[in-house]
Amino acid sequence: MDEKLRIEQLRQELHDHNHRYYVLNQPTISDQEFDRLMRELQDLEAKHPELYDPNSPTQRVGSDLNQEFRQVAHKYPMLSLANTYSEQEVAEWYESVRKGLGGDDFDVCCEMKYDGLSISLTYENGRLIRAVTRGDGVQGDDVTENVKTIRSIPLVLTGNAYPQEFEIRGEILMPWVVFERLNAEREAAEEPLFANPRNAASGTLKSQKSELVASRQLDAYLYYLLGEELPTDGHYENLQAAASWGFKISQGMRKVKTLQEIYDFIRYWDTERKNLPVATDGIVLKVNSQRQQRALGFTAKSPRWAIAYKFKAERACTRLNEVTYQVGRTGAVTPVANMDPVQLAGTTVKRATLNNEDFIRSFDLHIGDYVYVEKGGEIIPKIVGVDLDQRPIIAQPVQFITHCPECGAKLVRYEGEAAHYCPNDAGCPPQIKGRIEHFISRKAMNIDSLGPETVDDYYRHGLIHNIADLYTIDVQQINGDGSRTKSAMKIVNGIKNSTQVPFERVVFALGIRFVGETSARLLARHFKTMDALMNASMEELQEVEGIGEVIAKSVQSYFHHPQNMEIINRLRQYGVQMSLSEEQIQGVTDKLAGKSIVISGVFAQHSRDEYKMMIEQHGGKNVGSISGKTSFILAGENMGPSKLQKAEKLGIPIVNEEEFLKMIGD
Repeated sequence: MDEKLRIEQLRQELHDHNHRYYVLNQPTISDQEFDRLMRELQDLEAKHPELYDPNSPTQRVGSDLNQEFRQVAHKYPMLSLANTYSEQEVAEWYESVRKGLGGDDFDVCCEMKYDGLSISLTYENGRLIRAVTRGDGVQGDDVTENVKTIRSIPLVLTGNAYPQEFEIRGEILMPWVVFERLNAEREAAEEPLFANPRNAASGTLKSQKSELVASRQLDAYLYYLLGEELPTDGHYENLQAAASWGFKISQGMRKVKTLQEIYDFIRYWDTERKNLPVATDGIVLKVNSQRQQRALGFTAKSPRWAIAYKFKAERACTRLNEVTYQVGRTGAVTPVANMDPVQLAGTTVKRATLNNEDFIRSFDLHIGDYVYVEKGGEIIPKIVGVDLDQRPIIAQPVQFITHCPECGAKLVRYEGEAAHYCPNDAGCPPQIKGRIEHFISRKAMNIDSLGPETVDDYYRHGLIHNIADLYTIDVQQINGDGSRTKSAMKIVNGIKNSTQVPFERVVFALGIRFVGETSARLLARHFKTMDALMNASMEELQEVEGIGEVIAKSVQSYFHHPQNMEIINRLRQYGVQMSLSEEQIQGVTDKLAGKSIVISGVFAQHSRDEYKMMIEQHGGKNVGSISGKTSFILAGENMGPSKLQKAEKLGIPIVNEEEFLKMIGD
């Protein structure tokens, strides 16, 4: 067969198998056969680069190249829905719709409210051309390359009955099984857990590497069709048509007429939703006729023809068996409740954070207590009460520990803080390993050839005891039996390449308590060298915009520690950057000193992140919301109408790109 024809045939076959597996859940071939067809297509496409197709099934694996998300204006604003929490409020909405339609009959489409990340997909001639997040409702991030890795989203539609151009909206979700596996991996690596599948899905989709997105196995349900030439006037009917084009549409949708039918739908799914593979937090009710939707119109924030009914937070009662304690990178000790396993919101819960000693005392917790556990909007469970009637007679109060469970050091509690800390930062294993893991992380030194498991292995074998020891590792030490030369060289080269990481990220990588990315950048740009930062007085540190007394004290404390000074001197010897580059120094000015600036809109000459860096480089401060303290708004195209209205009300100047670049002399 002609290879060009074979490529087209394979693409069509694989699109069909993807749809059967990820949307219909009805695979017709084995995984091995699917992989064989995919490899054949990859080989043929490699031979024929001139036949490249951005919507080929081979593009779903993602790329490890960094991306910069550009902002795209929505053709139709993505408004949020008004929320309701009782059947009485649902009845009030139903009555307002009836009155708004002058008493005309109307149908209501009842559907699940999925708890994920809103997405807008645009198709032209049956092919996905753009995927944009909700953003501020007026514009969002273009995440097309990442969305292409989600296998339940069709890249090429089936049949030929779809409009030439249309938009379909839905929710990007992380299934429960993937979420639990991901958090288990993060817990084993002593990394912060994702609070819920929504946060995990959002963080994944915003990743700068589509290869990572592909590995996270996200899913998607689509629930709203927009366009100039839709198949019918009915919302429900349009979604059934979309399902025939290859989209994953909820099977739980129902079109009803009466208020009682709406109540029946809500009550059924309040229980049944626990069996769904993805997170839901309510029910969405929509007037089915688009003609009637237009007649009802919108308020300033939401459509009058739709409303979201939110389920009450789930709660369960279970027995508290033990309290254990975890030590983090900063030495903070977190108590953890270990309980009898209980089903809650689709997962088995047996642990819950207890925050600190004050939290434990507030509930007068005893071992053996029956405690109420709730998830609510967050999936990391929390204890919200105690059933005192079930307290055993012999139950003993929980006594907060006095010494570190890892190294035995006596715990301290600093003035004004709720947490207890292990002060033995130089000898406590979780703190040592945690600082090394922070040092190698992507936003710090970006030594991506290393990971938590490798750090733990090197620490246990005595290869590393602090961050400076990383630079003494050689290939022979980590080559094992000689079969891992390639990976060993990658690790050593990754460590060596980190010496080129800019100074501001080095400051962040040190892991100074309370010094995050922004604080590190401010300190680095103000003092310009490590020596100047190390020798800065409290007064000099607090002169830096955004650096208060707490951060200043922490910075001084860090640099007064002899071991930290020794580590920094070693890092200097190994070639780690200890000052801003000449190019960075020359670019730093105080032209925007004292100014608080809000960025809004879509820009032509630079990205939003680039403008944020420029503002900081010239002494200004980026702020997220408009207030009376805002100096001006740097505005691009499609600035949010609410921001514009607020700026006009407060008399805040609007500055466009050209004016801003002249202001900083770019």
